[in-house]
Amino acid sequence: MTTCGEVLVELLEAYGVDVVFGIPGVHNVEFYRGLSASTVRHVTPRHEQGAGFMADGYARATGRPGVCFTITGPGLTNILTAMGQAYSDSIPMLVIASTNSRPQLGTGRGHLHELKSQRALAEGVTAFSHTLMTPDQLPDVLARAMAVFASARPRPVYIEIPVDVIAAPASHLPRKAHALPAPPLPPASAIAAAANACAAAERPLLVLGGGAVAAPAAAVALAEALDAPTVMTINARGLLPPDHPLIAGEILTAPPILAALAEADLVIAAGTEFGETEMYPDVADIRIPGGLVRIDIDPEQLVRAPAADIPLLGDCRATMAALAESLPADRDSGGAARAAALRAATAAALPTGIAPYRRLMETIDAVLPHAIVVGDSTQTVYHANQFYRPALPRSFFNASTGYGTLGYGLPAAIGAQLGEPDRPVIALVGDGGVLFTIGELAAAVEAGAPVIVILWNNDGYGEIRSYMTARQITPVGVDLKVPDFIRIAEGFGCAAERVRSFAGLADALVAAHERFVPTLIEIRADAPFIRECL
Repeated sequence: MTTCGEVLVELLEAYGVDVVFGIPGVHNVEFYRGLSASTVRHVTPRHEQGAGFMADGYARATGRPGVCFTITGPGLTNILTAMGQAYSDSIPMLVIASTNSRPQLGTGRGHLHELKSQRALAEGVTAFSHTLMTPDQLPDVLARAMAVFASARPRPVYIEIPVDVIAAPASHLPRKAHALPAPPLPPASAIAAAANACAAAERPLLVLGGGAVAAPAAAVALAEALDAPTVMTINARGLLPPDHPLIAGEILTAPPILAALAEADLVIAAGTEFGETEMYPDVADIRIPGGLVRIDIDPEQLVRAPAADIPLLGDCRATMAALAESLPADRDSGGAARAAALRAATAAALPTGIAPYRRLMETIDAVLPHAIVVGDSTQTVYHANQFYRPALPRSFFNASTGYGTLGYGLPAAIGAQLGEPDRPVIALVGDGGVLFTIGELAAAVEAGAPVIVILWNNDGYGEIRSYMTARQITPVGVDLKVPDFIRIAEGFGCAAERVRSFAGLADALVAAHERFVPTLIEIRADAPFIRECL
């Protein structure tokens, strides 16, 4: 007999899934019956939240869906935070959970891990959620999930399977992947209308968001066809190479960028929400009086503020390519000169105190120029967001966008490393945030994921401490007792050291890259070489 759980693993293989992040438990062991004979690798985090963050980092680095197995009850509630981060940033994540047997659902009799409704908890952070009531539903429900990831806004999907259904006979089920739909493309008339508006614009401006991250060639083609200064949001960094002459700046609410958006006679925005978390340190109303073309795969996004004058519903890659091909050749709107002026103005507007963070990122680039940099919500990341330009797309992402959770950086970096084993992966974390998920160092050692963790230690929640002080609030709850991170990392089997200069950081990065175990590099925020930069 082949069980439903075994067929699930075979179907995941058929859809190209190569890694599953999960923690086995009494209620979901039947998911694992078929894993040992499959090509799917199982990675065991130390907490279900870590599983979700690993799947998120894997998906962002590779463009493929991250997949998780969880148990009933606490397995789901633990992973919900990670699902919230993925939902906010449009990340493809498939969470498959066990739930109580069908006769026990909704009885309220205190069965192990019982919730009133697991599915109801998941619905708020998913594209859709489904309770599998018979094995026969499995192929179609899994195909629906993969269709979302392939051709719609790629948010998490949650599938729960009662324990009696997981173990039920399913030998009769097909194991073949469904043919998946291609992403949509706007009609030719809409492309033509947008092309006409672009051709008529004298001061166009292009904004690229995370929805365009899979389309670097199309993004460059559109920027150059428009000859437009281009702003890349955090999740879009790397779409244009860092030395491209049309890069205008990094932060939407930098005063020069706000002014450019207001002065442009046309703004073209691809795959961006114009979200508040792209506006650190200050939120501002974005004014686009000159006209707005928006490209997005989500129809609701096209009518949210700022509403599009010309909405293009479709896949960013195909739509940007079609729009670029529709524009006249040899266009000259002075884009490079306008972009250079904006770069200079935004650089001049950067906050004081940014120098040590710039030196940090310059050191990473000099030593490991093609690294994937994964960040937590921490001071190093907040500052790097304002200036950092990675060499490639899918190479700089962090938890300061969207949901803004702490504890993301380390496990997400592990997931990215497992997805891209041939590239160095660096986690930028703070001492406060890393304590949320520091146990995942054990998972990294066990999985053979040699991530490099750069830990910025300021003895607590330094960003919140500064925020309270600036508002004349006596800091409370932000000065933490932090452990000896070097000894903790070594206890997990990692290499670890504290650096005392940027030259020492460079040497530590070189040594870490040559190892086959994770490395933790601690930087004290009050170290003399940091204070000298301020």
